[in-house]
Amino acid sequence: MRSDPADFGWLTPRTLEDALEVLGKDSKQWLPIAGGTDIMVQYAAGALKPRKLLNIWNLPELRQVSVFSQELQVGAGSTYTDLRNNPIIAGEFPLLARAASWTGGIANQNRGTLGGNIVNASPAADSLPALLVYEAELLLVSVRGERRLAYRDFHTGYKQMNLEPGELIRDVSLPRRFSGYISYARKVGPRNAQAISKVCIAAVARIQRALSRITIADAHIALGSVAPIPIRLYETEQVLKGKILDSAQMELAVRTAMSEIKPISDIRSTARYRAAVVRNLIGEFLAIVQQGEAPRE
Repeated sequence: MRSDPADFGWLTPRTLEDALEVLGKDSKQWLPIAGGTDIMVQYAAGALKPRKLLNIWNLPELRQVSVFSQELQVGAGSTYTDLRNNPIIAGEFPLLARAASWTGGIANQNRGTLGGNIVNASPAADSLPALLVYEAELLLVSVRGERRLAYRDFHTGYKQMNLEPGELIRDVSLPRRFSGYISYARKVGPRNAQAISKVCIAAVARIQRALSRITIADAHIALGSVAPIPIRLYETEQVLKGKILDSAQMELAVRTAMSEIKPISDIRSTARYRAAVVRNLIGEFLAIVQQGEAPRE
C-alpha cells in the first residue's frame, strides 16, 4: 500500500541558510530530501512514516564543486551524473567516478546525490568505499556553525551516524594527493545495472620499483557489504606498506583481509560467498599492483 500524501508536509527553502533555520527550530519533525531515490521507494511501499519533508534538491550551495590547490570540495547535492561528468573527479578520483557509474540506472544517476548515499548509510553503498580510500572529510553545517569530520568517523554502526540534530552535509572534501596511484575497483552483483552490491571494493596503491621488484610505498583498501558499515582494511594495509610484493606477502595480505571482514548471510548473498569474493578481489588487486600499472578498462 502506498503512503498517503495527505500525511506529509512539504517545504522548499530558497537557500541553504533557510533550510538550516527550519531544521534548527525542529529537526525531529523535518526529514531532508534531495534526489529521493531511497525515500520515494519507502514512500511507494507505504513504509515511510508520516513526516514533514524538507526539499533540499537543487540548492545551489549543495551543488557546487570547488577546486582548491590541496583539496576538491564536492557539494553533497551533486548527483552521480555530476560525479561522472566532472573532469577533475574522473582524472584524480577515478574510483568515485566509477562508483557513480554503477549506481542504479541513468534516471537514478540523474537524481541520486553523493550526500544522500552517505546519510542513507547502507553498508552496500557504491560510493562509500571510494570515500574511505581517498580519506574524505565531511563539512557539516547547522545553525550552530560548521564542523569538519573525517568520513571514516561518520558511520558508527548499521544505519547510525555521527550527525548532530539539525545538521546537513554541505561538502565532501577530497585531498588532491592521489596522482600516480594505481586504482582498482570492482562491484560484484547479480547483474551489471540496477543491482545492490554483494561485495564492492575500492583500492589504491603507490609503488616503488627497484630492478624487477615492486615495493608498496602506500596502499588503501576499502570494502562494502562485508560489515555493518563500509570498512577500511587498515591491518591489511600495514602488512603491505613498505614491503616487497612477492607471493608470500600477497598471501599474508589476503589472510589478513579475511580476518578483518565480518560478512553475513542475507537475501542477496551468503557469508561464505562474500568471503570467497573478497579473497579473489584482494588477490586480483595485488596481482595488478605487482604488474606495476592498472589495466585499461
